[in-house]
Amino acid sequence: MKNRIMASAIGALALGAISTNAALADGHAVGACLITKTDTNPFFVKMKEGAAAKAEELGITLKSYAGKVDGDSESQVAAIETCIADGAKGILITASDTKGIVPAVKQARDAGLLVIALDTPLEPIDSADATFATDNFLAGELIGKWAAASLGDAAKDAKIAMLDLAVSQPSVGVLRDQGFLQGFGIDLGDPGKWGDETDPRIVGHEVTAGNEEGGRTAMENLLTKDPGINVVYTINEPAAAGAYEALKAVGREGDVLIVSVDGGCPGVKNVAEGVIGATSQQYPLLMASLGIEAIAAWAKDGTKPTNTEGKDFFDTGVALVTDKAADGVESIDTKEGTNRCWG
Repeated sequence: MKNRIMASAIGALALGAISTNAALADGHAVGACLITKTDTNPFFVKMKEGAAAKAEELGITLKSYAGKVDGDSESQVAAIETCIADGAKGILITASDTKGIVPAVKQARDAGLLVIALDTPLEPIDSADATFATDNFLAGELIGKWAAASLGDAAKDAKIAMLDLAVSQPSVGVLRDQGFLQGFGIDLGDPGKWGDETDPRIVGHEVTAGNEEGGRTAMENLLTKDPGINVVYTINEPAAAGAYEALKAVGREGDVLIVSVDGGCPGVKNVAEGVIGATSQQYPLLMASLGIEAIAAWAKDGTKPTNTEGKDFFDTGVALVTDKAADGVESIDTKEGTNRCWG
């Protein structure tokens, strides 16, 4: 796990060999845009911090935009159009609709902008010039393996609630969901979507919009379907916090295993306190800072970033965080997770 993060750091250093003067193209200041799903989710707040710090360091003018809620693709399309009109050199985007955003992204690329997807790959992935992201399938697989190992023989009789992101099934939600199921030992249907699995251990899928209120409602709905749920997969830690509150309301918070993805400082704290059993930690600040460096390089001499060897994206690393290590699943504890959140 440390090797994965070290590889990302080496990549960051390689891309980081750009002087402040590289942020000037033909004597004009370079503009960049960051477009996130929301401006309230802690993950995207940290991403914005990383982009802003690196932009200031490199002398790049950064403008930030966000959807009103997770799933608001219309606002993201409008932001892309604004960035084109402003003459920006590049766009960093975490897309709410990974298929629907593609025509707007093409418009930006045709206008000469470098477009980099952060965290959430577009569909197809090469619709963007590059993608800087966690291996989201691996992130899901790690928490699936940990949950199965933690349950031991009881895993064969598990009752699993799947708390996903959105009905549009953006790539990040599909990858984490399917990774979890594979890690847990459940046969996948079409790995390009969730919900077609036939394993009886899956109680059902509900969407959360990646926030606490959505997680609470989704958990309530699935508990109505089967009060005996004992494993909960969540798309992210805000959804996990909501699920926990729903379980607490019915006195089940102590006997249900919740797993998640993100590894933000509040999420790691929830792992330490037993709200979440394990989470896969991502590094959004690194994604964003690398993205700004890539835009600077593009503005300087037209250089595009390269992918991690053997992958169709630049892998910014992942680490499983838990204080209850499971045999055969590499992990770090919450002390180390706290030190790393959100690099």
